[in-house]
Amino acid sequence: MPDLFSPYTLKGVTLRNRIAMSPMTMYRSTDGLMSDFHVMLLGSRAAGGFGLVFPEQMAIVPEGRTSISCGGIYDDSQIEGLARVASIIKAMGAVPAIQLGHTGRKGSELKPWQGKTQLAPDHPDGWQVVGPSAIPYGGRYTYPVHALTRDEIKAIHRSYARAARRALEAGFEWLEMHYAHGYLGASFFSPLANKRTDEYGGSLENRVRFHLEALDAVREVWPERLPLTMRLGADDLHDEGVQFDDAVVAVAMMKQHGLDLADLSMGFNTDAMKAPPFAELAFMVERATRVRREVGIPVGVSWNLGVPELADRVIREELIDLVMLGRPALSNPHWPVWAARELGHSDPFSLVPEDWGWWLRNFRAHESCIGWPVVEESAKRETNAA
Repeated sequence: MPDLFSPYTLKGVTLRNRIAMSPMTMYRSTDGLMSDFHVMLLGSRAAGGFGLVFPEQMAIVPEGRTSISCGGIYDDSQIEGLARVASIIKAMGAVPAIQLGHTGRKGSELKPWQGKTQLAPDHPDGWQVVGPSAIPYGGRYTYPVHALTRDEIKAIHRSYARAARRALEAGFEWLEMHYAHGYLGASFFSPLANKRTDEYGGSLENRVRFHLEALDAVREVWPERLPLTMRLGADDLHDEGVQFDDAVVAVAMMKQHGLDLADLSMGFNTDAMKAPPFAELAFMVERATRVRREVGIPVGVSWNLGVPELADRVIREELIDLVMLGRPALSNPHWPVWAARELGHSDPFSLVPEDWGWWLRNFRAHESCIGWPVVEESAKRETNAA
């Protein structure tokens, strides 16, 4: 029976455990480049014990970013910074992963702490956003959307392939396609955003065509020995949007086009969601388990899995294959080490680099003075909770 700290092998890649740091937009890039900040952020999480580490979503074209401060993989000049990130992740014992995406009609934004409003196409820091149809998202996304032509769709698929080549050159060993969170892939999948009448709209099979062709384009340049995964907006929580049954069928189709694992999330194609479950623990696990069972493909999910006992249980019960952590990874760079301690792992310090582990096991000091909770305190918390 696997547990949270069991190795996990997919294709020719083995993770040291089942804990992944999810992609999270940091708004720290200039011209799409990775910097010392990203080396610090991602290297520290790899050193902290995560088995798989993602930088933020990497835009495949400049107008595929969320803002001008977001990362990109649309130019060869960006390979050097990405290679630094991949190198430090590997040096600290984790597998470097990368997520390729395009924000579609949810791009051209200010940073969240500056208001997260959409900028006009003629603003110096804005651009014309695009989508499957000329339908603005709504809410704070008010500017007109350019409906992509067939030729423009084909160009985007070529951009995916070029981005995958750069990712391979930079040293990444796991590639994910971002088809969720209201971004371009999610928009093509959702009837709320996709009103096309050609081969990319209408039926479920047509609405998934964009995704399948993107997968095909990437698989041509991405080696078969390396995992190719995707994050899918599996439910819009809206009567007229994506239903989870649609996602089960779509994942099965993607599996036939080289998909190795499904990372399931929400559609976010509208703010008018019905009974959003965002405060519920592990709310995506049941959906993911169904995909795992019915499609026969490994699955990973995020959303409220930052409680160690819960994360371990969903792996032990073989409900999912990977635990994806976002905010928990931001708040605690050593979350896996902390979780190992909480779960009674025989050697939590085996998760950190060998030299760190040696010093932490062989200290000459008061036990409570190395920044590590003593057993009595942990036991007291358990007693109080009971």
